[in-house]
Amino acid sequence: MNASRRAFLQRGSAFIAAGVTSPLALNLAAISEASAATATDYKALVCIFLYGGNDYANTLVPYDINNYNAYQLLRPTLAYAQANLTATALTPRAGNTPFDVNGVAHQYALAPALSPLKGIFDAGRMAVLLNVGTLVQPTTKTQFNNKSVPRPPRLFSHNDQQSFWQSLSPEGAPSGWGGRMGDLFEAGNGKAVFTNINVADNAVYLSGKSSTQYQVTTQGAVPLYSADYLYGSQACGATLKKLISDSRPHMFENEHNIITKRSLDSGAALNNALAAVPAINTPFPTGNNLANQLQLVAKMIASADALAVKRQVFFVSIGGFDNHDGLLDKHPALLKKVADAMKAFYDTTVELGVQNQVTAFTASDFGRSLVGNNDGSDHGWGSMHFMVGGAVLGQSYYGTAPVVASNGVDDVGEGRLLPTTSVDQYAATLGKWMGVTDTQLLDLLPNLKNFSTRNLGFV
Repeated sequence: MNASRRAFLQRGSAFIAAGVTSPLALNLAAISEASAATATDYKALVCIFLYGGNDYANTLVPYDINNYNAYQLLRPTLAYAQANLTATALTPRAGNTPFDVNGVAHQYALAPALSPLKGIFDAGRMAVLLNVGTLVQPTTKTQFNNKSVPRPPRLFSHNDQQSFWQSLSPEGAPSGWGGRMGDLFEAGNGKAVFTNINVADNAVYLSGKSSTQYQVTTQGAVPLYSADYLYGSQACGATLKKLISDSRPHMFENEHNIITKRSLDSGAALNNALAAVPAINTPFPTGNNLANQLQLVAKMIASADALAVKRQVFFVSIGGFDNHDGLLDKHPALLKKVADAMKAFYDTTVELGVQNQVTAFTASDFGRSLVGNNDGSDHGWGSMHFMVGGAVLGQSYYGTAPVVASNGVDDVGEGRLLPTTSVDQYAATLGKWMGVTDTQLLDLLPNLKNFSTRNLGFV
């Protein structure tokens, strides 16, 4: 079957299925000619997306006296008291002090709500990426002001920057870099449908060119409620199941039923595998949907052998970070949920003995302005992000520390950071760890060719 016909049938069948029942449409398996990449070990990437644009300055806070004073001066109503940062001040490994472009050393502290992550950093299993964001090519402030180089479309726009972070292309892109990575590995997975797993809402990040994101709930497979019973009748349920999964003489009907049957079979396989996972002893926080999502990811990782998968890409998310107001009330609670969930997830990978095979990383629409707007911050650009896992070369900073300023050398006004590291470089480093070749990376990351450093070395 040629690619265009295959894609048409895939999308058309998904649309038809949506008319039968929306959960079924979420759960359709991939139809693909899988790529040649294979693996004999197991590895997983877990993208933790913070929707709304996380405030970088109150996440990773300047702590040394000079940079703290500059931070406090620029956001007097939003700054943490320096005394409240002592317990979460980070001490990097020897030789890893971060410097800005002026050669000034920086020290940082995690926001107090992120204290659960400090032990992971101190143990060398968490690293910090400084001033990363969407870029088409390396860009200086002069080039930005003169509009002399291409820039990501519609900077400071939620939808556009979410799309560019996840796909490295403008909004409306049909595939994301996580999904394109999945394209390379689904051939090596016994059950290819379980390559790209979305435990949150639909996201372009996990859409591949051939592979499809498999949507799950925090309890497991998305249920097709009428699969066993219809109007309270098992006989009616069985009849419906036969109608939507048996072979049909009409080409479109038959393709639709093939996908439907694969969906039903995949859901059953996943739920059976999850049911067989031994009880996990690591406690996860309650009332925390991100923790619920990551707990399901952990269970799926524990099911990797049963599901016959060697490479998986997961997507989880938490919203609420668009804090134009009420930053001091809303933001710490959000960060606590992130920290508690990430700590429980990492501890679970240790319990399962797979911490060296799983790397979690954060992402967000964009950073925010350093200068506050009284009790919040506005849309920005570059930001700070975390990588956690047993393979992470942690207790370390990567990238260049930004100068703490408004309209300084590293920002485009009001402390909106001009990124010095691109999402393409971030993604390339993660992809290289997953086993993607240099040639494949240039194919799946369209702007990577513009950057001379393609492996940041954090994993």
